Amino acid sequence: MKTRLLLTCLAVAAMTTLTGCDKVQKMLRLKPAETVTVEPAAAETAGNPEAAAAPAAAVPAAEAAPTPEPTPQGANRSASVVVLCYHRFEEPAKDALAITPAEFEAQLQAIKDAGAQVIGMQDFLAWRKGEKAIPERSVVITIDDGYISGYNVAWPLLKKFEYPFTMFVYIEYIGIGGKAISWDQLAEMRDGGVDIQSHTYTHQDLRGRGVIRKASAAEIKKIGYDAWVKNETAGSKEALENRLGILVNTLAYPYGNHNEAAQAAVKNAGYDAAFTVYGQRVGFGGDPFRIGRYAISSKEPQIFTAALKALDSGPTAADSAGPAIAQMAAASMATQPMQGETISNNKPALKANLATMGTIEPGSVEMRVSGLGVVAATYDEATKTLSFQPSEPLADKQYTVIVSARVGGRKVETSWHFYVNTSGAATPAAAQ
Repeated sequence: MKTRLLLTCLAVAAMTTLTGCDKVQKMLRLKPAETVTVEPAAAETAGNPEAAAAPAAAVPAAEAAPTPEPTPQGANRSASVVVLCYHRFEEPAKDALAITPAEFEAQLQAIKDAGAQVIGMQDFLAWRKGEKAIPERSVVITIDDGYISGYNVAWPLLKKFEYPFTMFVYIEYIGIGGKAISWDQLAEMRDGGVDIQSHTYTHQDLRGRGVIRKASAAEIKKIGYDAWVKNETAGSKEALENRLGILVNTLAYPYGNHNEAAQAAVKNAGYDAAFTVYGQRVGFGGDPFRIGRYAISSKEPQIFTAALKALDSGPTAADSAGPAIAQMAAASMATQPMQGETISNNKPALKANLATMGTIEPGSVEMRVSGLGVVAATYDEATKTLSFQPSEPLADKQYTVIVSARVGGRKVETSWHFYVNTSGAATPAAAQ
């Protein structure tokens, strides 16, 4: 015991001699946050000149440095998205809702050649919620109504390109035969990874006025508008979810038409987003229940071109209102004459309901007519209707009407065309 005590005293004395009492006490008082210099061990530097020459590393004396937490990817707010809307795929393309299979395939190739990437609806929604990043130049493809050509024409071509897409279908049309898709075909598409969403129950104007189907008008009168629009939104969602065992979280407004009550019904039904057909580049922010789409057809090839150009049209706006673009008005608003219509009246009243353009800044509405330039059109704020009556007869030819306005601080633009034919001769529209 005496020997051990003697050795301990000698060790303490040696430490005091070598380092000094002050240094020992300082080391004993060292705080965890302070650092000391650690020289590489001789065994680590032997034969390793780089290690020997490396500067000493500063590390915590009391505990190791904490492992840094991984930085979450999140959403890339700079990304741009355009949403394309198709309807029927047929040869020949007889109206403004159709596109030929060859043209559709060429457009799918054009997307690829442009370096854009097609993403699925659910990835798009996740990006909008800030949950994930998407390619900087993204395209979402949607097909409306539920025509069988979406199943037997479009789907094979989309599979060829490995492009995801969404089918917006309305309940009343499913399984009635003819050009309509069946429930079994929808189930097959579901099993093949196709996203299936709602286009309401009966495909009527959700504003509850000007409905085409007499039965819908009678139903509104019988049960009231609120109950009717609830069935169109919540009822269609429930029908699709129960029949196909899927999650339905997006809706496409028929004709792109909606009002505050319709938007409220969509939100209350549990949807995450709703789409119009007013073409615009979609940004990270903005109203999720008023997302614009480009309505594509063989009759308006310039709309597809405008959609691809929109991906490169500058920084994406936070309010998702795209730059000024030319979009087929007949697909997103009521016009007179209608898109592509041939009329015999050479002094027609030109009208457009601008409700689907959003909240328009007072005094910003302008109408242009090909061959006439800017015209003295009148805008009724209460009815959202823009109208113009030409004082001189129009010649027999095609006319294009361009309407522009400022919405949310930026210019938006829409257009449509019609034909005047007082002679009865064949016109491009009449031959369709």
